[in-house]
Amino acid sequence: MLQEYFQDSLDASQAKKEAQKLTFYPMMFQASRVMRSLGILQEVYENRRKGITPEEIANKLKLPYYGVNLLLETGLTIGLVHLKEENIYTLSNMGYFLLIDKATIVNLNFSHDVCYKAMYHLEESIKKELPCGLKEIGMGEATTIYPGLSKLKEPIKSSWFDFDHYYSDKAFPVAMKIIFEDSPKYVVDIGGNTGRWSIECCKFDENVNMLIVDLPGQLEKAMKNIGEMNFQDRISGIARDVLSDNFNLPGDVDVIWMSQFLDCFSEDQILLILSNIRNTINENTSVYILELFWDRQKDIEAAYCLQGTSLYFTAVANGNSKMYHSRDLYELIKRAGMEVITDVDNVGEFHTLLKCKKTN
Repeated sequence: MLQEYFQDSLDASQAKKEAQKLTFYPMMFQASRVMRSLGILQEVYENRRKGITPEEIANKLKLPYYGVNLLLETGLTIGLVHLKEENIYTLSNMGYFLLIDKATIVNLNFSHDVCYKAMYHLEESIKKELPCGLKEIGMGEATTIYPGLSKLKEPIKSSWFDFDHYYSDKAFPVAMKIIFEDSPKYVVDIGGNTGRWSIECCKFDENVNMLIVDLPGQLEKAMKNIGEMNFQDRISGIARDVLSDNFNLPGDVDVIWMSQFLDCFSEDQILLILSNIRNTINENTSVYILELFWDRQKDIEAAYCLQGTSLYFTAVANGNSKMYHSRDLYELIKRAGMEVITDVDNVGEFHTLLKCKKTN
């Protein structure tokens, strides 16, 4: 559905302009972020009807005139503000969304706090297939980000979890209705993270029991949250590495659930995970996979964000995974001895929900 966007439709003049803009993207990103964080955009927004001068903003925020004026002039070229009249600024539509829109703010904080410094190590990460940028977020000795998620420093930790939860939270209510159409009684949540999905399942259906499978650090955090919500009698957990050769699950499971999980692994690792799952379930178990596929998005902007997320996986998360094309995951599911029974796009706007079954 995005094929039309991937044509080389720019003439030479347009292509050169876009290339020139690309060379200064990092600086323009930081200028935009600082305009927001210092309150400059907020002042322009609050005075959007009559407009406001750089001097007035500098006085109000007790900032140097030089910096305020510089950022407003830069904001003009970015498109965040425009001139109502000479030296009097008002907010543009783009500036409004940078200031107010939750998705934009979540993406901005994630890019700055988690990814920005780490991207300096992207070339090294590509060559080594290792997350060489982890050192920039205080995890220089780690091989992946996942075991240390619960120990990340602020604001890195909040920005990571806000980013992760924003997209999953939009999809969860829709996915839950689909999964509980078959009234499952025993659901395994692989990669349970903070326990949010399992908790919501227990709220949705009083008869379901949940099992969370995750790494020790994440499982400890999840079980703490579950205890605070008083669901410890219906949600249990096991600390287990899904890449282990002896990985196994209870045989009487109705549903296996994986949300935004498989994109955290390389293709070889995904094949191992799916094969391990296939070897422990029976023909009645449904395996649900909730993922964001860049080729299934409704617009180029969403695909653009997902490609940016792939770069995060390369330089920060693990060095060898990404947001996949749907055909790649389909092929891995088939090779693991399973088949896709149903395929639902636009779950919570961006996700695709796959229902899989074991093949003979």
